[in-house]
Amino acid sequence: MIHRSIQLFTAAVVLAASAAVVAAPQIGEPAPDFSVVDTEGNTHSLSDFAGRKVILEWTNHECPFVAKHYGAGNMQEQQRVARDQHDVVWLSVISSKPGAQGHVSPERADELTAERDADPTAVLIDESGDMGRAYDARVTPHMYIIDADGILRYMGGIDSIPSADQDDIPDATQYVMVALDEMATGESVSQATTRPYGCTVKY
Repeated sequence: MIHRSIQLFTAAVVLAASAAVVAAPQIGEPAPDFSVVDTEGNTHSLSDFAGRKVILEWTNHECPFVAKHYGAGNMQEQQRVARDQHDVVWLSVISSKPGAQGHVSPERADELTAERDADPTAVLIDESGDMGRAYDARVTPHMYIIDADGILRYMGGIDSIPSADQDDIPDATQYVMVALDEMATGESVSQATTRPYGCTVKY
């Protein structure tokens, strides 16, 4: 009986430790670090960008919700505004595993960037899904904003209308842009967590 109790206790500790490892990131807490290679073979870590704001965008070019924002030019516009007006590092992240929807080679990822006239700082290829799971990224697009101190300030949807219809974009609250504007004036982000919508990340 004692031996069985020890086994159960050990299993509970292991499960608790595992849960802690994959626990969702929290607003106001340090964002999880990562080490992921981009399409050019360069390794990027969050710690590399200390002192700068970082936006993470989970993407899958085959997802209609992603196509909505790229097809309308909304994602590209936000990338440029973030860079030019807020000095943000914008990292697009592909966490689709090999063989799954949205998985692409580095070369194809660069082709998509050029074809869509997109403007991220880099495109990260997270084939293992380790980065995506660390951030609890669930859908594409799933958006995160990290401040210059490495603190997570926003996570959720790109905007407030969960549809694949481009016509809805002008009527939607653009959560990422609103959060950046608020951060620029020293305000707290008014909607720091919102519901993300899109296609499930294909881990």
